[in-house]
Amino acid sequence: MSYINFDKSQLVNLEYSLNRELLRANRAGSYANSTIINCNTRKYHGMLITPQPGIDHENHVLLSSLDETIIQMESDFNLGIHKFPGGKYNPKGHKYLRDFVTEPYPKMTYRVGGVILTKEMVFTSKDDRMIIKYTLVEAHSPTKLRFTPFLAFRNIHSLSKENIFVDKKYEKVANGIKVRMYQGYTDLFLQFSNDVEYTHVPDWYYNIEYQEEMNRGYDYQEDLYVPGFFELEIKMGESIYFAAGTQELAPAGMKRAFNAELEKRIPRDSFIHCLINSAQQFIVKKGKSTEIMAGFPWFGRSGRSTFVSLPGLTLVNGDIQTCKSVIDTMVSEMNGPLFPLFGSGSSAIYSAADTSLWFFWTLQQYADFTGEHHKIWKEYGKKMKLILESYRKGMDFNIHMEPDGLIYAGVHGMALTWMDAFSNGKPVTPRMGKAVEINALWYNAIRFSLEVAALACDQKFIEEWEPLAEMIPDSFFKAFWNPEKHYLADYIDGEYKDWAVRPNMVIATSLPYSPVKEEIRKEILSRVKQELLTPRGLRTLTPKSPVYKGIYQGNQNEREAAYHQGSVSPWLLGHFVEGYLRIHGKSGISLVKTIYAEFEPVMTEHGIGTISEIYDGDPPHQGRGAISQSSSVAELLRIGYLIKKFE
Repeated sequence: MSYINFDKSQLVNLEYSLNRELLRANRAGSYANSTIINCNTRKYHGMLITPQPGIDHENHVLLSSLDETIIQMESDFNLGIHKFPGGKYNPKGHKYLRDFVTEPYPKMTYRVGGVILTKEMVFTSKDDRMIIKYTLVEAHSPTKLRFTPFLAFRNIHSLSKENIFVDKKYEKVANGIKVRMYQGYTDLFLQFSNDVEYTHVPDWYYNIEYQEEMNRGYDYQEDLYVPGFFELEIKMGESIYFAAGTQELAPAGMKRAFNAELEKRIPRDSFIHCLINSAQQFIVKKGKSTEIMAGFPWFGRSGRSTFVSLPGLTLVNGDIQTCKSVIDTMVSEMNGPLFPLFGSGSSAIYSAADTSLWFFWTLQQYADFTGEHHKIWKEYGKKMKLILESYRKGMDFNIHMEPDGLIYAGVHGMALTWMDAFSNGKPVTPRMGKAVEINALWYNAIRFSLEVAALACDQKFIEEWEPLAEMIPDSFFKAFWNPEKHYLADYIDGEYKDWAVRPNMVIATSLPYSPVKEEIRKEILSRVKQELLTPRGLRTLTPKSPVYKGIYQGNQNEREAAYHQGSVSPWLLGHFVEGYLRIHGKSGISLVKTIYAEFEPVMTEHGIGTISEIYDGDPPHQGRGAISQSSSVAELLRIGYLIKKFE
């Protein structure tokens, strides 16, 4: 039996199956995403979603879905499923589903009377193409299959509506057709391995509803364009292949292309293999550049998330080359001392006070895994010095060093730390001032720079920065520590100190160079364990706070208001675990193993075989946000590595 599988009773139960999604992404930045019964519940769902450089370089849904119909004895049985107004589902193809397994490919088994049809799906790793294998396992009379494609041709963040601008023309290609709804888009090729009859009857299907968008308070009804349908005969025991892609594929090569993908994949046959498989999907290669997608289905690249997740996604899995390529890609896009937070080129946004400091941590991890500490200063020393000097002298967004050696960052109306949610146009947690994790990262960055500068015999840098490094721990302790509360302030702005119990202080316990002594780190971890630790990560705020929000739900403003006010972030677990093991060593492994093992049930929830962006702060800690988040997956992989390291 497959490690991940769902039976008939689970699949026909819409309350169960519509809350579980399957994702497949490739190294070109394209992906396919839907629920496990192929009923789209988000505007981000589709069978072929791919970047469109001729439009805006963002991801666009080309092929939204494909309805299959079994035809026998003049009777039609449509296997598709769509939601329409009034809570109506039509057709109800999920009632024919008998089984769903993920290995070796996602495979669905349908039974209609005496017919058993299997459907296996792969998303090719290098080009923008979905290939589906259909096998008629059993049939007691002549059988036909009809295929009806639903097209969108729109940005993932918008919805399609009927319009007069659609290009309804098509061109015949080998065993299929080529269509393009609007100018600027790539062509969409819909092809089969066998001869097929195509009937061109262009039409619109109106008001298809996406339940998750309705729940999230967004526009949730879409009109999809159907150019026509395909029909072909299939014999018992026969397999046929369907391909949807942005380039033509020779029909004779479909079977070979399908089978070749199996050799390239880490099988999802265990918890660790699911994590590794998921990790690979965030890595995107664009020409000479290599990037990390922050999360699926709606996030693009994030500089902060890139540095936070890079060690877990690459180094832990032995992929040193990809790690180096991503670092170099990010360095090539620096704007002075700052890395792009979101976007690239002229559309890049650089408003983050911590991303450049996470860069040092990532370099540290890279040096530790490769043993190449002696090469770091020679290759990255100029950028490292530029960043440190800019923080010290001051730069955009009022980021500067105060006389006590600590970093102040912030301007009114902005949120410069990772807690950057906005509700009703205002930052929920502005944290303007001296943020605890930024100053822990600042100290670590200076100390690591001194370490590699010493290996490179850069005495001038050492003489300039060593006095500041010696000064910061005392300043940090005096500013953030409260001996009566036994934990660190979250941020300081002038005379004001924010004593909300948040997880940001845990960063001070995990860094290779910590500004606080061991006994302080022990007390921090004790407080975090007591009030913030859950089976899915660390709460962003203690439940004891009057503004704590334990459930992430509602419209956009309501969700954003809850995002950092109690929702659980899995990525913070990596830093809790590392800090905990630095203190407790082997005696702490038992707790860490329990934390790690508690994530295994997640493999069949929310995003299948991966880790979600956030979870509710309240039990049962339901998965929320993006179904697959790079930092969440990365830190789970790093926890597994840390367990082995400390054992």
